[in-house]
Amino acid sequence: MQKMSSFGLHTAARCAAKDYYEVLVLGGGAGGIAMSARMKRKVGAANVAVVEPSKTHYYQPLWTLVGGGAKQLAVSGRPTGSVMPKGVEWIKSQVTALDPDKNCVWLENDIKVSYKYLIIALGISLHYEKIKGLPEGFNHPKIGSNYSAQTVEKTWKALQDFKEGNAIFTFPNTPVKCAGAPQKIMYLSDAYLRKTGRRSKANIMFNTSLGVIFGVKKYADALLEVIKERNIAVNYKRNLIEVRADKQEAVFENLDKPGVTEVYQYEMLHVTPPMGPPAVLINSPVSDESGWVDVDKETLQHKKYPNIFGIGDCTNLPTSKTAAAVAAQSGVLDRTISLVMKNKLPVKKYDGYTSCPLVTGYNKVILAEFDYNAQPLETFPIDQSKERVTMYHMKADMMPLLYWNALLKGYWGGPAPFRKLMHLGLK
Repeated sequence: MQKMSSFGLHTAARCAAKDYYEVLVLGGGAGGIAMSARMKRKVGAANVAVVEPSKTHYYQPLWTLVGGGAKQLAVSGRPTGSVMPKGVEWIKSQVTALDPDKNCVWLENDIKVSYKYLIIALGISLHYEKIKGLPEGFNHPKIGSNYSAQTVEKTWKALQDFKEGNAIFTFPNTPVKCAGAPQKIMYLSDAYLRKTGRRSKANIMFNTSLGVIFGVKKYADALLEVIKERNIAVNYKRNLIEVRADKQEAVFENLDKPGVTEVYQYEMLHVTPPMGPPAVLINSPVSDESGWVDVDKETLQHKKYPNIFGIGDCTNLPTSKTAAAVAAQSGVLDRTISLVMKNKLPVKKYDGYTSCPLVTGYNKVILAEFDYNAQPLETFPIDQSKERVTMYHMKADMMPLLYWNALLKGYWGGPAPFRKLMHLGLK
């Protein structure tokens, strides 16, 4: 392949500077950038490349607060080039196919790049189009979604414009990233409508495809108390299948009665889209039958290809898909790859740690932290199922700093060491 100048690389998104890298990272989200920073320290920047087409890198957990009017969208994004570890090759392209038997991937324009080690960090894909009437429905008022940079500000506009009627918040019948986010915006909306004197004119409802409010009982019990106290209606096993935005109607299927639908009029609608694995992973040799990267849940090493690893939302790890999970996984994966590079067996085990700061108001958060077994795995020696102002400030102010300055630079592997210190201090 013809070698390009570094100037050419940053103006033409067509190909890589080289056709082989010791470590190739697919995806420039949280997992991809964190791991590329860690790999740079192991093998040198010139031997690492990241394939990522997006010009902007977003800290997406902030979008809950953007949709609620507490933060600006602009502060959640930075140019991808600014978060790419210095010296690491940024290949501005998309992966079109993976060929693990030949240790290579194919990019756009039939560019082939080979590797010694591959880290797959491709995230999760949003599928608004699987709901009839979307995404074109977002051109109408009264509807928004905190899951996309294009639609999150529409959520805030719909909330500000609310007069009276149903405010409906949805949860789809698929895996999602940050499973708490669909209800966080509901609690913020409740708080905003109370603050502006319109809550009595609102019927707030959560229509979820699930049969429970949250997957961990300790936090589910706490959330049900919040829901009861704030007079919020929850309709379980309801899946959004159509939006008639011109009529302000949302159509839900009753999952307990397949084929039976219910139509709700709305004054505000927040849509959490169906999600799934990136298209390139569906029917790929590296994926399981559902399209998720098939990795060992303790080491993050691929089950079939020992020189391939996965991290984050694109994997079949049986835990919630969150940035906090990525942080914990990055520390384990770093150790796994170190040992594999020395022809040793991985030993450090990922326990499924993930975290979901459940925003329940403009100054309140229930900090849910748990493991593979849906058991609480809490960092602080307090009852984290209680709403706390301190946890809100951690979510809104401290976590973004930790994300930009520690996780993306490969220095934050989750709170496990801190948790040990906190709990040892009590003994």
